[in-house]
Amino acid sequence: MEISIKGLNKNYYSEGKTIAALDHVDLTIPANRIFTLLGPSGCGKTTLLRCIVGLEMPDSGEIAIGDEVVFSAEKGIYVPPDRRGLGMVFQTYAIWPHMNVFDNVAYPLQTRNEPKEEIVRNVARTLHFVQLDGFEKRPATKLSGGQQQRVALARALVAEPKVILFDEPLSNLDAKLREETRKELRVFLTELKITAVYVTHDRIEALSLSDTVAVMKSGRIVEMGTPREIYFDSDRRFVADFIGRANFIEGRVAAVGEPYTMIDSAIGPIACEKKIEASPGKAVTVCIRPEFIRVLPSNKPEGRNIFRGRVESLVFVGDAYEGEIRVGETLVIFRIEPTTAVREGEEIALHFDPRHCSLLMN
Repeated sequence: MEISIKGLNKNYYSEGKTIAALDHVDLTIPANRIFTLLGPSGCGKTTLLRCIVGLEMPDSGEIAIGDEVVFSAEKGIYVPPDRRGLGMVFQTYAIWPHMNVFDNVAYPLQTRNEPKEEIVRNVARTLHFVQLDGFEKRPATKLSGGQQQRVALARALVAEPKVILFDEPLSNLDAKLREETRKELRVFLTELKITAVYVTHDRIEALSLSDTVAVMKSGRIVEMGTPREIYFDSDRRFVADFIGRANFIEGRVAAVGEPYTMIDSAIGPIACEKKIEASPGKAVTVCIRPEFIRVLPSNKPEGRNIFRGRVESLVFVGDAYEGEIRVGETLVIFRIEPTTAVREGEEIALHFDPRHCSLLMN
């Protein structure tokens, strides 16, 4: 079920000030895909989610779910949450402590006065889908964090919603469980072929779960694309910085040709395969991620995109070394294999892969 959002605005008022939580948001969320709203705290992503559900009343604009307009300020339409055909998984799961697993999952069907036999059949089917067979009589709050998350997912799915929405549902899990649950959730949602809207500030969740990512800042959608497009091809510094660690090196266009755009920078000439519509002298920022920087022996001959510097810091993080190298007055962050023999204070050479040198307009 496609979701269409047009001209959505939502303001809050505090101490005589107007805070624009949503600022003219125009957005189409495709049907049967996993769509993630990604951004820092306070960017408006949860407010947008709550407007879709109907828990927040926008000041203006329109929201349509499929062919039905569920909110329109101009037309005076407001469909309450329980009539929008949506399921929602909250950050805290919102599991009722006085109920067992069966009653938690069955609750949406019970409130609709579904026949008892139908409720038993649908709950059993949904618990089987989320791999909680045999947990029906367990006290819900006695389960592990990952199991509680599945109970919340089952409760959202049991009524067969047109759309399911997630408000940072994995943020309370530890790192290992979060990784396992993230994989399971991707499998569940892909099998269901349901429209899913997922809110998070965690870039790893966004990249690994999503078919499409929309990055938000100050109440607006600033960029949208597939995870690979957002990670590799963003031309906005905010997005490139938020989606992952990166080096940002200021410079000016020296020449635009084939196959490289040449940039004059503080660390020397940088060749980038990415083309931009900019004449020589235009100020730009070169963005290169640490994983696309190769460490070379210090006696490596001069060549394109080879720079020399001293290792300032080096930290072992298990699957890699992360560190900083000072090239002239510039600190460059890098990430290398854990078996690489590099030490702090050592003089080394770096190579920037021209294929992964992105150019951001200033």
